[in-house]
Amino acid sequence: MMQLLRKHLLAGFGWICVLLGVVGLLLPVLPTTPFLLLALAAFSSSSPDIHQRLLDNRWFGPDLRQWEEQRCISHVAKQRAMLLIVLSFALSIVMLSGRPLIQGLMVSFGGLLLLLVWRLPEPR
Repeated sequence: MMQLLRKHLLAGFGWICVLLGVVGLLLPVLPTTPFLLLALAAFSSSSPDIHQRLLDNRWFGPDLRQWEEQRCISHVAKQRAMLLIVLSFALSIVMLSGRPLIQGLMVSFGGLLLLLVWRLPEPR
């Protein structure tokens, strides 16, 4: 019984992550790839068919497959992610003018994200 509940909870979490990843395609401040990686992990334990569908997806599949097999991302994907982080955080900071505390937190969080992405391994 607990195993079945766990499977359904993971599948639900996976679908929420896929939905957030799709929304991230439309909104520059919401990342796509991390949500799809979470969905991939959730579906690997709850639904092998959906897990495989994500890996076979023509847009996201190659990057997800590379992460799953080698735990790395391409240099181009890394550059693209860092550029989107800078652009989305810069836009958010400009939109929050007059709120220096929140702007400072955004700069700190954006810097942390940039550092995390920069440290991700690249394929050899």
